[in-house]
Amino acid sequence: MTSIIIDDEKTAREILVQLCTKIEGLDVIDEFSNAMDAIKFLNKNEIDLIFLDIHMPDFTGFDFIQTLRKHPKIILTTSDKNFAIEAFEYDCIVDYLVKPLNLERFKKAINKAEMFNLDIEQPEVTSSQTNQAQDKELFVNIDRRLIKIDISSIKLIQAKGDYILIKTDTKNFTVHSTLKKIVNKLPETQFLKVHRSYVINTSKIIDIEDNSVLIDKDVIPVSRSNRPELMRRLNLL
Repeated sequence: MTSIIIDDEKTAREILVQLCTKIEGLDVIDEFSNAMDAIKFLNKNEIDLIFLDIHMPDFTGFDFIQTLRKHPKIILTTSDKNFAIEAFEYDCIVDYLVKPLNLERFKKAINKAEMFNLDIEQPEVTSSQTNQAQDKELFVNIDRRLIKIDISSIKLIQAKGDYILIKTDTKNFTVHSTLKKIVNKLPETQFLKVHRSYVINTSKIIDIEDNSVLIDKDVIPVSRSNRPELMRRLNLL
């Protein structure tokens, strides 16, 4: 059984590696101190099991699970006992280990993982937990950190060369991406591309005049080809 370890504490990772060496047939392929590097690895590689810490800077273990397209088996490792009930709402989570870890308890968790049939359980996770989260949240990569943005708070998105500027109700984010890529991740009923350089949240429109819309203090141009669709979206009196 192949596995990876995700924990921001080096000592915790070393202890897990030592425990894994005592289990025949359990191989640690890699270890990561942050979720971003782990996600990049999982986008290119398939593994059987993840040892995942819950508390990591700026990105919890549950946030990490919600970003995954495909869910391997997961054993949570944490010093916090308070998330056990929440953890087992995720069908991909096999066990919940509280630090400090000991070999006897660790072996029981591995036995559970070996008997766990994720092929049967996984569709329930992807259709309920993950899809619901994706409808409400968007994760962006900024300075090797994954920042969670509430989709409903996004006012507009502007293309700026190889980057996009995401303006929300409280903060702005500059992300290395394209409008096309981000539009595919946004609810079609809420967001509309009104110009080659702008996507807007139609619920945030304050005023429309000629070929522009006002969102907060920003005047956004509306191209002639996109104006008919904008007008169809509005609840006109």
